[in-house]
Amino acid sequence: TINEGLLMRLGALLGPVSNSSAANMLAEQARTYVGEGFDSLWSAQAIGRGFMTTDPIVTLSVAATVTESVELGTAVLQVPLYHPVDLAHRIFSLMQICGDRLLFGIGAGSTESDFAAFDRAYEARFRKLSSSVERLKTIFANGGSDGVELSPWSSVKGGPPLFLGSWGNGVERAAKHFDGWIASGHYRTPAEVISALQRYRGAGGERAIVSTLLLDSDTDLGELKDRFGRFADAGFDDAVVMFLPGGPSPAAARALVS
Repeated sequence: TINEGLLMRLGALLGPVSNSSAANMLAEQARTYVGEGFDSLWSAQAIGRGFMTTDPIVTLSVAATVTESVELGTAVLQVPLYHPVDLAHRIFSLMQICGDRLLFGIGAGSTESDFAAFDRAYEARFRKLSSSVERLKTIFANGGSDGVELSPWSSVKGGPPLFLGSWGNGVERAAKHFDGWIASGHYRTPAEVISALQRYRGAGGERAIVSTLLLDSDTDLGELKDRFGRFADAGFDDAVVMFLPGGPSPAAARALVS
């Protein structure tokens, strides 16, 4: 069971949706999750994989307009697909809508088809991530870089907290150079995720989020409660779930960590 002395926040991924009423569905999802007591709303990024998901910045813009205090985050946005100035402008624009509620989760990307869709070099993604992050930090702090001045509104200058979605050596990098770490629980066992968390804490990392916990028709609420408990007891600050067709209700999932 959840350690009563160790709180863990619960978030939910919005979407995916694939029809003409996407905006209304996203807004309704956001209202529903907040109404059930979820602490944060998130959006993932996938392009060219044979299914449609709404752009994360568009998704969070919709969520921001129908909610007030809940945190909003990307889990995660693939930075190498963008020019840093373009991305910084988009993030400043999103912050104009949602204010300081934004958690900017970023990563190098893991799926080659996404890079093919953007005509980007998949094999250069880690190098591109490093160079882009440095420029993004400069733009967020100063409002521009290398002769480019975005002149952001004073309320958004400084940018959002940066969270790195990563594994391998990126776990220690997240601890040392970012505001937090996002661990995908989609393809890894709880034991693997918890082992990486120990490395993250050992390197001095602060906020840690385990994301992309898929809840579908095979989800057993008892097993899910135990999994939440293991993550909370290990020291994760947040867990983020994604509801799939036939899965448990948001109320049932939220009740497991209340």
